[in-house]
Amino acid sequence: MTMAMPASAAPAEGPANTLPPVDVSALTAEARAVLATSPVVSVPDEAAWGFAAPAITVTANPKPVVVARTSSVSRAADRPVNNAIPQSVAGNAVLEIAARYVGVPYVAGGASPDGFDCSGFVQYVYAQLGISLPRSSGDYYNVGVRVTEPLPGDIIVSPGHVGIYAGDNLQIDSPRPGKTIQFRAIWQSNPTYVRVTG
Repeated sequence: MTMAMPASAAPAEGPANTLPPVDVSALTAEARAVLATSPVVSVPDEAAWGFAAPAITVTANPKPVVVARTSSVSRAADRPVNNAIPQSVAGNAVLEIAARYVGVPYVAGGASPDGFDCSGFVQYVYAQLGISLPRSSGDYYNVGVRVTEPLPGDIIVSPGHVGIYAGDNLQIDSPRPGKTIQFRAIWQSNPTYVRVTG
């Protein structure tokens, strides 16, 4: 049996994988022309450089900036106060901040003026004074110093709940779903009182 092959199928002369030559001069001609017309930059050996640093002023523990916000939820100051604010609030930084949020609803997991749970409220109030506190009520047993003679602004800790002592057997706290932040009588039996400072 014989087979005929067309001429185009015949092997080419030379190695099978040879590529055609590339004219590098033609490919780089445009780039070389641009370089030839570019300005030459030279710097003397004794050249020096520098920059002017702006003056910086540091202020220790600045007051927090209050930014007006637009929200469908009314601000705490616009809500009716659900009970009288005790005299111990006047002049006490912790209680003055806490009292701003009387009437804010309890929200499970809440940590903002739109709604607080108990530990979110205490954490938020103290953060306004530059004091970092835990997010979980159970962790409050391990912060600050335990005291037996509480002062207004100290933290009241009981199993599953935290609040802020307001003096005269009162506290301010975010009680439970369906309630709002309020001043009310201390209902906990044998609570732990914790004092934290900045």
